[in-house]
Amino acid sequence: MSKVLVVEDTVSEMELISEYLRDSGYTVIATTNAKDALGKIEQHQPNVIVTDLIMPGMSGLELCRSIKKNPDTNQVSIVVCTSKDQDLDRMWAMRQGADVYVTKPFSKEQLVRAVRSVE
Repeated sequence: MSKVLVVEDTVSEMELISEYLRDSGYTVIATTNAKDALGKIEQHQPNVIVTDLIMPGMSGLELCRSIKKNPDTNQVSIVVCTSKDQDLDRMWAMRQGADVYVTKPFSKEQLVRAVRSVE
């Protein structure tokens, strides 16, 4: 199974996403901020990143751009998992490099299906 990096600033959400993915057989690395995520990407080389958009410091959109600009990480798939549910939000995230867009609240099945779709 693939290795997934979860980037979510709300600890309870991060734990829920991580649990759903672990229960589905994924190896999960987690962090509560996007800047820390950049180091974890380099260190752990995940296959997929699940990220929130709204986070203090560096946003999920900035994280997407940074990942996709770097030749060492631009092939890593990104699943955005956010409460922002407007079409414009979805379009903007896809333009910044997101591969799949999931809105909160989500079910375990929705999340796992999104990750599997980009492995």
